Amino acid sequence: MNDRLQGVRLAPYTTLRLGGPAKAFAEARTEEEIVRLVAEADRAGEPVLVLGGGSNVVIADEGFDGLVVRVATAGVRVAADGDRVHVTAAAGEGWDALVRRCVEEGWSGVECLSGIPGLVGATPIQNVGAYGQDVSQTIERVRAYDRRRGEVVELPAQRCGFSYRNSAFKQDLGRYVVLDVTYALARSGESGPIGYAELANRLGVALGDRVPLAAVREAVLELRRGKGMVLDPADPDTCSAGSFFTNPVLTAEQAAELERRAPGYPRWEVGDGTVKVPAAWLIEHAGFPKGYRRGPVRISTKHTLALTHPGGLGGPYEPATAADLIALAAEVRDGVEAKFGVRLVNEPVLVGLEL
Repeated sequence: MNDRLQGVRLAPYTTLRLGGPAKAFAEARTEEEIVRLVAEADRAGEPVLVLGGGSNVVIADEGFDGLVVRVATAGVRVAADGDRVHVTAAAGEGWDALVRRCVEEGWSGVECLSGIPGLVGATPIQNVGAYGQDVSQTIERVRAYDRRRGEVVELPAQRCGFSYRNSAFKQDLGRYVVLDVTYALARSGESGPIGYAELANRLGVALGDRVPLAAVREAVLELRRGKGMVLDPADPDTCSAGSFFTNPVLTAEQAAELERRAPGYPRWEVGDGTVKVPAAWLIEHAGFPKGYRRGPVRISTKHTLALTHPGGLGGPYEPATAADLIALAAEVRDGVEAKFGVRLVNEPVLVGLEL
């Protein structure tokens, strides 16, 4: 069966609208197709890139010299268990569509993750999180194809190595191809305790309060839209990969050095003497405001953490290249390091590129 296409341009399959052609491209609509395509390529020594929603990736202008497998599987299974519900979703399911269903059904635990683009399969890799929730708080297990062992495996949450925007899947990137994810959610029309000040303020409640799921989803979507973080074909600021840099976590020594350079800088205590610093604050105070432009790419006019490609949506803006975007990212990273001694780390996966 010849299900491969040659020379497919990858830019349209990413939210940044950047990336050159794939040597070979195939869309997989079943788990069996995913495993077969990847296994065949591995046996032939062919490089493989598994592509989901393309919302957390920057692909080189030269494209990918191998097989791109686009995950397009579908299906959600639900198993009730007392006051809990176990929701198993195929890797190719849209993440926000799943969150919307959970809110509508009264399944609590992912409502703060509304509006995040991409597919279910990407959520454990990045340990997707926002507004006080991470998927690691609800993931029960991940089924994946282990390319090293050549077999499908089940990984309980404790074997997924979850940490801030990280996981065993990301640490050993490329080894596992996620097939489906099971989330254990509470059967409740109310959220868990609200743990993020900005969200609490928008809801008009105190930290720790519980709120109807629909109200949380609406507030999160409003906040994300205000930052250009909900995909909108009419808004060039949403032509991005979301937050481009993670919030750095500093040791006590690093935190003391930053205090010397920037007395009173904002921070959150995260335990073991470490602190987390908002990357957006570092970027802006290093001289890179919202809307800062470098040729055809810019920092979002709504949120300092997003690097955008306005020309990706057409219209009056000049089209950019992936090299343009990486040059801007390097300028921001180096500027922050020069001023504050803190080196930012990119959140999106770079394919054929280095920062």
